[in-house]
Amino acid sequence: MSARNEQGQGTDAPEFTRRSRVRCHVGTDVWTHSSVRVWCRWLGGLLFVVLFSVLTMVGGVRLLRHQAALARAEIFARGIGDETPKREKVYKHKRPGRIELLVVGDSIAAGLGAEHRRDTIGGRLAKEVAKHADTSVHLLTAAVVGAQTREVLDQLDALPASYRPDLAVVIVGGNDVTHNVPISRSVSALIEVIERLRGRGAEVIVATCPNLGAIRPLRQPLRTLAARRSALLATAQRRAALAHGARTVSLGRVVGRIFLAEPETMIGLDMFHPSPGGYRRIAQAMLPSVLAAVGEADDLPKGHWAPRTVRRGKRT
Repeated sequence: MSARNEQGQGTDAPEFTRRSRVRCHVGTDVWTHSSVRVWCRWLGGLLFVVLFSVLTMVGGVRLLRHQAALARAEIFARGIGDETPKREKVYKHKRPGRIELLVVGDSIAAGLGAEHRRDTIGGRLAKEVAKHADTSVHLLTAAVVGAQTREVLDQLDALPASYRPDLAVVIVGGNDVTHNVPISRSVSALIEVIERLRGRGAEVIVATCPNLGAIRPLRQPLRTLAARRSALLATAQRRAALAHGARTVSLGRVVGRIFLAEPETMIGLDMFHPSPGGYRRIAQAMLPSVLAAVGEADDLPKGHWAPRTVRRGKRT
């Protein structure tokens, strides 16, 4: 409609009523009060979702840290110390020939919780290899309690430069999971361990990370998270080991179920490390790959893998 100002000039100003809508032209888009209100509600909802997610994540992290602290306190309260059985022995020393068996890795490799050397994984494997190959076996355990994968390199550095193992068993990964080490970093360290051992002339057998979901002091959801994380690391370890010429044994597949089903007999007094019975079961499960590495076994059961080509033993 037309109107006149004080100067008498005409203007075409719109008449605003309560029902009128303000139109803002931005480029070719037209924004109205209604559309602005819709967008404000949408942005407000999105902000709420983001804020809720952040608060939930922060609360979840705090919960996991609290559960980890409770589990650590319970394990330490039942502590068995860090003393491990003697680390070196020759089995069947009167038999001709000798196989050098090296064991590196963490507390499971060191035998923490085993009462005697014969109860450790290294002791049991050395005895069985000596019996099947009818030769003497010199066992050297260089594993260190609490070691992460990158710290296995320090164990290799401590060996005499002239030492040449025939077999090298690597058991590591659990401490990488509990210390939240990135999987890529763990795998890179494992590859270096394998390459250095093979450079010394060893056939390498890698026991992948066990299922940490079997640890009873871990509460939910931390137990599920630990199980998932250890499974992811184990898969990455297996692929990397095979790609670099090592044999692998999946502890999660070959002993995981019995550790979950019988924690009272498979897990030790600290409810974290294997019991003597648990160590016996792990050694039995690993034996086929160890024997295959010295040419004393042909077929491998499920949970065992061999690279396409090996220097000694049979092709699998």
